[in-house]
Amino acid sequence: MILKIPLRKKSVSKSFLLMLFLTQSLFIYAQSNINVSGHVNDENGSLLGVTVIVKGTNKGTTTDFDGNYTISDIPANSVLQFSYVGYTTQEVAVNGRTSLNITLQVDSEALDEIVVVGYGTQRREAVTGSVASLDGESLREVPSANVTEALQGRLPGVQLNQTSSKPGSPLQIRIRGTRSLTASNDPLIVLDGIPFSGSITDISPNDIKSIDVLKDASATAIYGSRGANGVVLITTNGGQRNQEATFSYNTYTGLQEVFSKYPMMSGPDFVALRAAAGQFTNGVDEFDDVDTDWQDLFYRTGIVTNHDVGLRGGTETGSYNFGLGYYKEEAVLPGQDYERISLRGSIDQAVGDYFRFGISTYNNYAINNGNNLGMYGVLASSSIANPYNEDGSLKRVISMAADDQWVYTEESINNLGDRWVDKTKAFGSYNNIYGEVKIPGVEGLKYRINLGLNYRTSNSGNYTGQGVFSATATTPSTASIGNSQTTRWVVENILSYDRQFGKHSINLTGLFSSEQTKFNSSSIQARDIPSDQFQFYNLGRATGEITINPDNQGYYISGLQSYMGRAMYEYDNRYFLTATVRSDGSSRLAKGYQWNTYPAVSAGWNIKNESFMEDVELINSLKLRAGYGETSNQAVDPYQTLGLLATRPYNFGDDNYSIGYYVSQLPNPNLGWEYSTTWNYGLDFSLLDRRLSGTLEYYVTNTKDLLLSVGLPPTSGVGSVTQNVGETQNKGVEVSLNGLIIDNPDGFSWEAGINFYANDNKLVSLASGQQRDEANAWFVGSPINSIFDYEYEGLWQEGDPYLDILEPGGNVGMIKVKYTGDYNADGTPVRAIGPEDRQVQSIEPDFQGGFNTRLSYKGFDLTTVGAFQKGGILISTLHGSSGYLNLLSGRRGNVDVDYYTPQNTGARYPAPGGIASGDNPKYGSTLGYFDASYLKIRSITLGYNFEQGLVDKLGMDRLRLYGTVQNPFVLFSPFHKESGLDPETNSYGDENAAITTSYQRRLLTVGTNTPATRNYLLGLNLTF
Repeated sequence: MILKIPLRKKSVSKSFLLMLFLTQSLFIYAQSNINVSGHVNDENGSLLGVTVIVKGTNKGTTTDFDGNYTISDIPANSVLQFSYVGYTTQEVAVNGRTSLNITLQVDSEALDEIVVVGYGTQRREAVTGSVASLDGESLREVPSANVTEALQGRLPGVQLNQTSSKPGSPLQIRIRGTRSLTASNDPLIVLDGIPFSGSITDISPNDIKSIDVLKDASATAIYGSRGANGVVLITTNGGQRNQEATFSYNTYTGLQEVFSKYPMMSGPDFVALRAAAGQFTNGVDEFDDVDTDWQDLFYRTGIVTNHDVGLRGGTETGSYNFGLGYYKEEAVLPGQDYERISLRGSIDQAVGDYFRFGISTYNNYAINNGNNLGMYGVLASSSIANPYNEDGSLKRVISMAADDQWVYTEESINNLGDRWVDKTKAFGSYNNIYGEVKIPGVEGLKYRINLGLNYRTSNSGNYTGQGVFSATATTPSTASIGNSQTTRWVVENILSYDRQFGKHSINLTGLFSSEQTKFNSSSIQARDIPSDQFQFYNLGRATGEITINPDNQGYYISGLQSYMGRAMYEYDNRYFLTATVRSDGSSRLAKGYQWNTYPAVSAGWNIKNESFMEDVELINSLKLRAGYGETSNQAVDPYQTLGLLATRPYNFGDDNYSIGYYVSQLPNPNLGWEYSTTWNYGLDFSLLDRRLSGTLEYYVTNTKDLLLSVGLPPTSGVGSVTQNVGETQNKGVEVSLNGLIIDNPDGFSWEAGINFYANDNKLVSLASGQQRDEANAWFVGSPINSIFDYEYEGLWQEGDPYLDILEPGGNVGMIKVKYTGDYNADGTPVRAIGPEDRQVQSIEPDFQGGFNTRLSYKGFDLTTVGAFQKGGILISTLHGSSGYLNLLSGRRGNVDVDYYTPQNTGARYPAPGGIASGDNPKYGSTLGYFDASYLKIRSITLGYNFEQGLVDKLGMDRLRLYGTVQNPFVLFSPFHKESGLDPETNSYGDENAAITTSYQRRLLTVGTNTPATRNYLLGLNLTF
């Protein structure tokens, strides 16, 4: 028994321990269901829409806009799966933890991105509308002063045309063509979620994280009437949570040279021209043995400099980003430059589990100098005129055959000192504040309020001293000042609900917003300033006339109020549906017509995720999209419904003056919205392990009830009235392809992309059934941007029939234009060529696009970005009549052209001294029309990323050096082949020409603006 007792005690002890273990296990099991929350991000920041699922179950959730998630009542020993398109799926054991922060890694074989779609984001895979995107790194592959320059040729359906070649000038943006005739065709710019009221030149490309362009109505409808012409969503860089403070410094500097001098005749060529014309003899300062290159005397080497410093980081509950930028560009023209300083900052902070707030500010100060300096005086100067006196000093004026010309050289401009200044200063401050609260007890429900406060002011002044730029030394001095100020506030109340239920995902957004814009401007001109030192700073001291033109003063207040609802539904990553309804009320339109409601709907089918596609290994993704939407446009000047009064002074004697008022524009109490409807069809795909991906799109946009300023007959006593009349159509195709051709991370890699698009624009109808409006060059059935002129067919040659009939008094070697009249029975023309032979000619290209390619080997990379265009008409006022630089008479400087002589009958340009219309050859305007085709390399960049081991030893995260050549060369351009010039436009149709009334402003031209440049840059990117 002595031996049995301890055995029994041992048995009892084991039983006790077993019971205790079971009891504790049951207790633990009862207590093991926990709530887990956390944050999901990648190397760039928070991720929206990451799927978080308890492995082996259907229970899950998705991350919100800030990458946060919460999943409730799950076993403590669960395994969570974190999955996101374009990233490697991660499985993490909970192990009883209630907080899990995850960093997802990019899956190079399934790379995709988040797309900003307005009041939220979507996975690219789930987008059903037409959205084109470009990330900040790709944008900066073309170093530039502003966003538009960097975007050119990068996105299908987004046409960017140069309207000025002066430093700091933005490009004109057109998304899928031109819709309106006199209302604005500019897209809406949205900066960090708030509509942007400043100039796009205020935004530095260094500050941009991504750009998303909404192109079709189903995508833009969420922004209502403001998005009728497309929407450009700009997201700036921000900090990220759980990130150590990171400092960055990016810089580049370089030299600018003239891409190509304007093709003007040399001294010997000009002597030959004058002799062939036989109309002028040499002026006092002209000599046949002189050969002056006025452009060489005028140009300087330009300099461009850019610096940007940034600091960003974050904690577990917040993030921050601050930066300072400086950009300066000294043009190749003396006295002309652009300088910009930008300051930015953003803070995002969570407070507890339910509330977060943030503030962002973007501030910009810019200075433009010398913008009123052009090239006409330089180019018009005779190349056989001597600019120097006998003592080697510069002459003030040269005397040519029939004209005197002030001497334009770099020296003469620099010597002006206080006698000439042209300066514009602009300051903009764009501020966004938001607060967001999660509604307790309802998972996925949030309320957010956005407040946007924008302010921009511009102050300009110019002064031209006595005799400056004038052939007459006593020409009075002139000065002017101009000021403008814009303020805008926007308040947006947003209620959103975002949940996933098994295979179902739903996102609901409701919006109520109000905004108000206030603008005022003023301008004053004065003559006879008593001292050069006064310049434009005290016009009240002027001894001459002081003018306050009422047409140059402005003021308005306009408001917009909106309601919007949007639903986005997704089932099993296969079927997608988005529906939007928005209602806008605009103060710009007539009472009773101020409100409009319009719907939009789009759907997507992810075909690849169907079971019948599982074995198709060639295709990695395949999605079909279709959408329909309605939008409207209220982009007319405020108070158009009220009509306008103008003033006219009356003289009743030497001391008896009165001011009278008359109606200049009739009121329209029925003025309403301009409507557009769009059908869009798209196909997104990726093939060959995602090495080739692309998008195909087709769209049709019909716009009716155009907001049009309708001219009235003189008998009405009124100039015009704004009405809803007319209709336009745009339809087109877009193709975008991206390929990873060679992929070897340890060796050579090659990737490339190309996009091209074609837009067919036409005017469907005009007011009162009109078929044409020749004064505005609008013709039903033709594109909005058309010219109405004679059609060049060559030159009349010796022996050509009917010269005496078609051109009475004409001469061999004159311009031959197309005859559209009838013929007699014997084959002779029934009449002479006249105005009825003018033709409607479209200037629109057949198609256009861009391309990019990147080669890399170890730390080296070579990137090329280009753009191209096929067809269309390029208007060169240098060669046409309006420029007065192709007179072919020998009167003044002439463009270097191949003209007709008896020994050179195959020339394109007419015989000098032939039949003329005014000072120009007859039909001389037709000489300015060129095939607008070109292929242009916009930038070539060679860079080197230093080996990471060395960078780490230096205490840095990244070190990169690069060199860039911008605008290195042009191919396949008839205009460039003849002239050597850049084939891109540089002016509006009513500027930079001797006669500015030949073309409508909307028709862009090549004129006497600052010449295009070729730039050589060296840059550095540094992060630590």
